[in-house]
Amino acid sequence: MIARRLWGGVSAAVLTGLLLMASGGHAQEKKDKLDIDKIPKKVMDTLKAKFPKAEIDKWTKEKEGADVVYDIEFKIEGRKWEADIKEDGTLLNFEKEISVKDLPEPVVKTVEKRYPKAKMKEVMEMTDVKGKEEKLHGYEIIVLKADGKSVEITVAADGKLLEAPEKEEKK
Repeated sequence: MIARRLWGGVSAAVLTGLLLMASGGHAQEKKDKLDIDKIPKKVMDTLKAKFPKAEIDKWTKEKEGADVVYDIEFKIEGRKWEADIKEDGTLLNFEKEISVKDLPEPVVKTVEKRYPKAKMKEVMEMTDVKGKEEKLHGYEIIVLKADGKSVEITVAADGKLLEAPEKEEKK
């Protein structure tokens, strides 16, 4: 009798686990689907006009003040890019992955001074767009610190620190 109850409990637990795994796999499948058809035509038109070879990896829709902005991550010939495009098709800014060796010297010096013995893992060159005018905003850099933790900072081309984690800024 006890063995039957115990076996019944074990088989129920195993069955529940299998059902959870199966539904978890299904949820993951849905999550991975891009649903690019949900991106408004004006947004896609802007993306394709500016970046005709863009292969979308991921996108999100965010409310920024009164505006709805689509943050689209994509690749062009293996290089990572990202663009923020308003729902009406206005391109706000874009970022492209660059090599650490392509960073301006003042940027490198700022990172090295702030994080001695750290390694720069990923660098995105940030460009703001106003109408037809494009202006370099700075560099978004993921830094692997000596303690093994990663931080993201933004540095202007002249080396001025634009953004860093709050805890770090109080040093």
